[in-house]
Amino acid sequence: MSGHQCTENPPKLDPNSGSGHVEKLGGLDSYVSGSTHSKLAVVLVSHVFGESFYPLKLADKVAEAGFYAVVPDFFHGDPYNPANEDRPLPIWIKDHPQDKAFEDSKPVVDALKNKGITTVGAAGFCWGAKVAVELAKQELVKAVVLLHPSRVTVDDIKGVKVPISVLGAEYDQVTPPKLVQQFQNVLATKPEVKSFVKIFPRVKHGWTVRYDPNDPSEVEAAKEAHKDMLVWLINHVK
Repeated sequence: MSGHQCTENPPKLDPNSGSGHVEKLGGLDSYVSGSTHSKLAVVLVSHVFGESFYPLKLADKVAEAGFYAVVPDFFHGDPYNPANEDRPLPIWIKDHPQDKAFEDSKPVVDALKNKGITTVGAAGFCWGAKVAVELAKQELVKAVVLLHPSRVTVDDIKGVKVPISVLGAEYDQVTPPKLVQQFQNVLATKPEVKSFVKIFPRVKHGWTVRYDPNDPSEVEAAKEAHKDMLVWLINHVK
């Protein structure tokens, strides 16, 4: 995470702003929102600040679109805290590797299917996008959206087997537009995998979940990304 852009704009939204609740799912405390009668679920994999700082209203938006929305706590109550100078981001990441979170995601998907869910999709934000892309490579979900991904590689994209949308930022040192363009080039050679790639102008890494609610341009850009995410999920998780 060169530049540590993930930490430049810590979230300001009220962590208790969602309308759902927390329950155990696949062994993880998970924020859940939406009807338990829905046969369609979306797992949202958060950025390093975890679901405790997650704008849970976004999960509620996914639920309002007809999905059972789930935000698992892959950090086991230990999200990254930028105020803790004794534990900088590289150290924290060693304690919370993305491959471990991917393994933890499998019981979550199984638990959803045990609830009667027939189709599962995933959306990953920053750190969480790596987990989502692994789910896509192993076809454990039907479709994914990667929003300003972190540590996702060209080889990861080559391995994707389900419909994938990648939403990137113009100002992103973590996954710059040049890399997102490489993702697009790879996906163009895979006509069997439906894809959508978009680079949002004038926004920074993390803008979809860490925008300034008092900045109309940031709010609009975040809303546009949320809409693109929902359209992709509605079209491919069914």
